[in-house]
Amino acid sequence: MRFGFALPQIGSEAGPEALVMAAKRAEDLGFDSLWVLDRLLWPINPREPYAGGPLPVKYKSVLDPLETLTFAAAHPRRIALGTSVLNVPWYNPVLLARRLTTLDILSAGRLRIGFGIGWSTDEYEAAGAPWHERGKRADEFLKALKKIWTTDPVEFQGKYYRIPESIIGPKPVQKPHPPIYMAAFTPPAMNRVATKASGWFSAGIPLSDVGPMFEGIKGMAKEAGRDPSGLDLIVRANIEIHNTPLQKDRRDFTGTLEQIAEDVTTTQKLSAAEILFDVQFSPGVETAKDIVARMEDLRRMAKHA
Repeated sequence: MRFGFALPQIGSEAGPEALVMAAKRAEDLGFDSLWVLDRLLWPINPREPYAGGPLPVKYKSVLDPLETLTFAAAHPRRIALGTSVLNVPWYNPVLLARRLTTLDILSAGRLRIGFGIGWSTDEYEAAGAPWHERGKRADEFLKALKKIWTTDPVEFQGKYYRIPESIIGPKPVQKPHPPIYMAAFTPPAMNRVATKASGWFSAGIPLSDVGPMFEGIKGMAKEAGRDPSGLDLIVRANIEIHNTPLQKDRRDFTGTLEQIAEDVTTTQKLSAAEILFDVQFSPGVETAKDIVARMEDLRRMAKHA
């Protein structure tokens, strides 16, 4: 199982020094990947509640995911670079394809792309993206994106997106294109993983549910004529390290390092391809040095899990 780490992208301490420190140390420690998230704003009066409770106050200040990843790519030379996740309906496929292709080229083929459709109507409104039919838009977006990456000339005529017959270059380093992972919870989104993605990005889903849901996705893939063994499972672990054990209603990846190690072992038993640690919400994490310290703790723990 591979191990990834979320870059320090949110909160007042996020900046160039923190990014360079974390990226270099992650590669030195043998992490396999670095990841960024996509958060647009912190609504004062949200229309719908955040699934995990109040939206973390660190989301009041968030660096752009692709600029952050591009900056980080210039420092470590081996480690993979991923998005966890970009909210597809906020973007235009031609413009995003160019940005992602550029990142794949500049990083010598290290890009891995996580996509989702988001959940906040406030963010959709601010992005000027229609909330209605967002799933259908995502399906068409993926078709257009793959067309841009794999054909020349490119021509696409859909309900939501149109590309006149054109030459669009360059193409990504990775062929036929960088791997695409989809976040999913509902049956339509799980089917999107099964039919259009390289794997499933499990985020915020209890580990007890991940196994059955992934088996469901693989079943959908088989029905669609795809080899389910080719689908990867990536688990996002929002880490909260505490000094004393948590007992009642403990969430996955929270508690002491020993408790978190048990969750890592459970993730391995699910045949996950990768686990992504994000410590930015862990108690006491305020500076880049705090993030690196937690990174070092988790790497030592993971080696013995």
